[in-house]
Amino acid sequence: MIKRILLFLSALVLLFIVSYFLNSYLVVEEKFSFSLLNIYLFHTIAALIVYTIVEFVSDYMPNQAGYAYLASIFIKIGFFVLIFNSSVFANDNLSKPERLSLVAPLFLFLITEAVAVSKLLNSK
Repeated sequence: MIKRILLFLSALVLLFIVSYFLNSYLVVEEKFSFSLLNIYLFHTIAALIVYTIVEFVSDYMPNQAGYAYLASIFIKIGFFVLIFNSSVFANDNLSKPERLSLVAPLFLFLITEAVAVSKLLNSK
């Protein structure tokens, strides 16, 4: 279990480094109304927490692990809205690069979580 969590953490850190610097290189962040680093850090930490929760639930209640994953995704989205409400959602005039820079890490880390959780659940 710990080995799988550490392996997932290393994959997340690698994904964070590559995608953040690629996004920063492709889009000039100076005009953003939010911190791109904070967005990526949130998704990295939240993905690790979600995977860890599913890992622990799958050990003790394997039939409920899928529900734990779904619930944790909804909680993650709720925390994202609460934390970034003033910087992201208060601004109605987001440019196209800002919108893409918000959606890209969401889908990258969501796909990574889904693949890792599906491999975990299929192995049990």
